[in-house]
Amino acid sequence: MPTAEGREEIAALRMDSPIGVLCLCASREGILLVGKESGIAPLPPAKQEGLAWEMAARCKRELEEYFAGKRKAFDLPLDLKSDSPFSQSVYRAVAKIPYGETRSYREIAEEIGDGKASRAVGMALHRNRILILIPCHRVVSSSGSLGGFALGIEAKKTLLSMEKSTF
Repeated sequence: MPTAEGREEIAALRMDSPIGVLCLCASREGILLVGKESGIAPLPPAKQEGLAWEMAARCKRELEEYFAGKRKAFDLPLDLKSDSPFSQSVYRAVAKIPYGETRSYREIAEEIGDGKASRAVGMALHRNRILILIPCHRVVSSSGSLGGFALGIEAKKTLLSMEKSTF
């Protein structure tokens, strides 16, 4: 929803985590981004008020609980309006992967009704900008190799190891 100045209300903040500094961005509708700070253009300081700010702060609290081993699922709305219907279906399927478990790209393709779409699933996950909340780190290749991850393979290993040890 646009502000009085005609711009959409967006809040951004950063947080330290076991996998590096993360940037969190939210709109009034939900979380827009959980990603690498280095990949984000500098943003003007956000007012620490309003629905978008509350959403970003809530995201930070839930991620802190996750990294402390106290949260296994997130209770945050996601703002996916700029994503394609295909990507949204992939993200919904990936969001169902239980904490501490993995699925293959092919299993996700089958879950969304197109068992031959493994590569397209991989491309959608490559564009996932809401890392951890849409747990693409839980998706691996059918051969068992880890595949890629936007925050790097070491971050993926860390997240999977953390989830397995607190399961």
